[in-house]
Amino acid sequence: MSELFAYKVLTRDQWDAFRKEGVFHGAPVDIADGYIHLSTRTQTAETVRKHFAGQDDLTLAMVDLSVFGDKVKWEISRGGALFPHLYDVLPMSAITTKARLRLDENGQHVFPAGFTD
Repeated sequence: MSELFAYKVLTRDQWDAFRKEGVFHGAPVDIADGYIHLSTRTQTAETVRKHFAGQDDLTLAMVDLSVFGDKVKWEISRGGALFPHLYDVLPMSAITTKARLRLDENGQHVFPAGFTD
């Protein structure tokens, strides 16, 4: 794959710990699977719907994949699509930007303008 960036969704507690430590070792599912789950831009909204439904105050972090080389593997996952999996820790220095995902009055996540278009 030639994607330059991927996205990681973190809970408020995960983001706070990441900021404090400067490195993210993974959410419980990441640790159990042995890699950090990431999504492409087009996969992110479905990832949020499937794994974070009803959770408010999430952080959507944009990850620069170029710094990881062969530590990012594109592997078949949901629906047979290739997803980026990071076989390393995620340093804060690889985060290029972030956005908060809040719930609207209907309980749906509000993405940054233009993100899901």
